[in-house]
Amino acid sequence: MDAVDTPLWEQRFRASRHTLPAWAKSSPERCVFVSDRSGNAQVYCWDRTAGTLRQVTHRPSGAQHCAVEASGEAVWWFADTEGDERGQWMRQPFGGGPDEPAVRDLKPYWPAGLALGLRGHNLLGHSTEHGTDVSLVLPGGASRRLYRHEEPAYAVDLSRDLTLAVIAHSERGDLWEPGVRVLTTDGDAVADLEGEAVGFSPVPGDNRLLVLQPRQDRWEPVIHDPRTGESVALDLGLPGETSVEWSQDATSLLVVHDHQARSQAFRYDLAARELTRLEIPDGTIEHARTRPGGDVWFQWSDSAHPPVFRALDSDPRFPATSRPPQTALARDIWVDGPGGRVHALLSLPRTGTEPHPAVFLLHGGPDEHDRDAFDPEAAAWTDEGFAVVRVNYRGSTGYGRAWTEALRSRVGHTELEDVTAVRQWAVDQRIVDPGRLVLAGWSWGGYLTLLGLGTRPDDWTVGLAGAPVADCAGAHEQAMDDIKALDRTLFGGTPEEVPEIYRDASPATYADAVSAPVFICAGVNDARCPIDQARAYADRLEARGLPVEFHAMEGGHSVTAVEERVTVFRRQMEFTRTHINAVRRLA
Repeated sequence: MDAVDTPLWEQRFRASRHTLPAWAKSSPERCVFVSDRSGNAQVYCWDRTAGTLRQVTHRPSGAQHCAVEASGEAVWWFADTEGDERGQWMRQPFGGGPDEPAVRDLKPYWPAGLALGLRGHNLLGHSTEHGTDVSLVLPGGASRRLYRHEEPAYAVDLSRDLTLAVIAHSERGDLWEPGVRVLTTDGDAVADLEGEAVGFSPVPGDNRLLVLQPRQDRWEPVIHDPRTGESVALDLGLPGETSVEWSQDATSLLVVHDHQARSQAFRYDLAARELTRLEIPDGTIEHARTRPGGDVWFQWSDSAHPPVFRALDSDPRFPATSRPPQTALARDIWVDGPGGRVHALLSLPRTGTEPHPAVFLLHGGPDEHDRDAFDPEAAAWTDEGFAVVRVNYRGSTGYGRAWTEALRSRVGHTELEDVTAVRQWAVDQRIVDPGRLVLAGWSWGGYLTLLGLGTRPDDWTVGLAGAPVADCAGAHEQAMDDIKALDRTLFGGTPEEVPEIYRDASPATYADAVSAPVFICAGVNDARCPIDQARAYADRLEARGLPVEFHAMEGGHSVTAVEERVTVFRRQMEFTRTHINAVRRLA
């Protein structure tokens, strides 16, 4: 099919995507990133000096994680087994050559953080069913354990002089109350802090550590000197979420502020204690990094404009990629909900009259949020004549800590209370047709979709659930250890300890009440939301005579292949059209 004959939605799905390039600390013109420009997510080397681009991996199941050694001599990429997220880091020369295990003496593991330091010393986190280790990897690939705990932990950074390492940990058993531990590279504890570790100063000889710590309803940066114990708290005064990063000369911080579905970027001068906003348009900053010399690289989009890779003060000279068609900007809506004002994004179709058929597209996470960012799926539904509503329910980030953590009061049901409030508002305003409403989502959004179909069966005409949890206890038993730890955090224990809470939150509990046709897709090697429990749920609905379509995807939790992404959406759209039209005929 020629490009001119390809539907707009498919052009957007097929347009190549890439991560923000990372560069070698001692050779910053040597960069690596992940892109699906070949048709599947693979790792690429980009030499800015030579102007060359080379594909590093050629894996049928794709590759999603990469890094480049400080010297720029080699690329690291993670090799799992057909998308199951378990495997090992591999190493390949930057200019090409054979792959070899980056660490010689480790059995297969789930990755738990990686920091590539100077002089061939690297910090590696690796998890198994027995807990998490953080190891110092020495030149040549041998490793020495610095830390071990049965609860999840994460390797964050090495100091430039290679004397200190910092890790994030959840030793208290609560992933939402993290801790920070500073260790010597001999494994001795130096400091324990609250919050989230960001990293050490990039200036050699300066071992100050940047940390985000909770303060009232937000997170604020703190600069801590592990050797002296002195801490300097900084008050940015920005509501919502902030991410921070050192400038390369450690005189300022790059601050990205996410609040109410939009981003702003600032430079914070550490001497003057002043914030200066950077000239980046309103929208969403997907990722940003400071470069040597003071420049900033970032990726930006809004709901109308596809992502772009830009530098603040220069042209990054990134190899050209295809650009998908634009779409319309989303608008903000605010609705009074049971837990406070609920923010949602509304995208309207260019054709048709109100009330429209609509897709309520629920984000994953749960601690993520829908933003004013380009979303091919939302644009595709509006192309097809549907309104799209994206609700930042309680549990979403960007609205303060209390909003994010509120979902723990009753997992799943709390979020759906907010979705219900927005649905009712949109019906009352005659924006959407209550007889033609689709509930859809991926991962946590897929879980909420199934739960909503069972607990509010009269509200929804069709359900589309991608990579969902259908049986909370069953999924817990088969999931990777980090997901089990998240379950324990959210539910307050294991299925054996608090079975009634898992039962209350589980879509399977309400399966007999579902009345809508349901499309479910799941990855055969998904270690986060295992396929067996989703298939069992689909079989149960089908046995009741409901229209059910189940699509088993090759790979794991994420769709890395462009063709699979197009196939899944086309089948979802055809399924929805069939059953929405059937409802209209009956009416």
